[in-house]
Amino acid sequence: MLKLKRPLVFFDLETTGTNISKDRIVEICIVKLFPNQKKTVSTFLVNPQVEIPKEVIEIHGITNEKVKNAPSFNEIGKEIKSLIENCDLAGFNSNKFDVPLLAEEFLRSGINFDFSNTKFVDVQNIFHKMEKRNLSAAYEFYCNKKLENAHSAEADTLATYQILLKQVKMYDNLQSDIDFLSKFSNRNQNNVDLAGFLRKNSENEIYISFGKYKNKTLEEIYNLNAGYFSWILRSEFPLFTKDIITDFLNEKKLKKKFES
Repeated sequence: MLKLKRPLVFFDLETTGTNISKDRIVEICIVKLFPNQKKTVSTFLVNPQVEIPKEVIEIHGITNEKVKNAPSFNEIGKEIKSLIENCDLAGFNSNKFDVPLLAEEFLRSGINFDFSNTKFVDVQNIFHKMEKRNLSAAYEFYCNKKLENAHSAEADTLATYQILLKQVKMYDNLQSDIDFLSKFSNRNQNNVDLAGFLRKNSENEIYISFGKYKNKTLEEIYNLNAGYFSWILRSEFPLFTKDIITDFLNEKKLKKKFES
């Protein structure tokens, strides 16, 4: 049994692809586990309002026809927010993909969602630290069952929930409280944005983790080549990342204004 101080939401996304900044959700399942161990399941088909590529349909089986009359994320975003607000979040590869992509959908829809107090439990990271395999293999390993309907959001989400329960039971060094599991499953605890493009160093300064200015702080880059930030803001980076860059630039402008 998981020790919960507040609800823990297991969730999984099926999408139009794997690009966080431009791909869209086509299905989302939310399994909400309450501190009293009561569980609710909510699954939504979503019209991404863009074409779902054929090669992606072959993976999850969700066709353009199937989502044609489904609501857009704009229409259900507030309901999704109400389901996961004041909860911690868990998923399989969720820290790297599902959480950042969900954050993008909220931002695109103009929905303000504060992730700053959310604990993230990535069941894949726990699995990789312990056994190093994928979701189907994890389900077979921990639950001794074949994962039917893999790449269906509901099947994947329920499997992820069952795997975490088995992991906590199997490993003596895994504590069942969410604070511990969040820290244990988070590989990049110094991330500033959800996708890991921006991180904090030991001096609490934000630096870039990619490209020609990799490991340089925003302050250093600003002094070297302030135009580099314009390229980031024009390129296909997540909105969450761009918002942090914009806040930094606005702070610099404000500081310059008061100094002049």
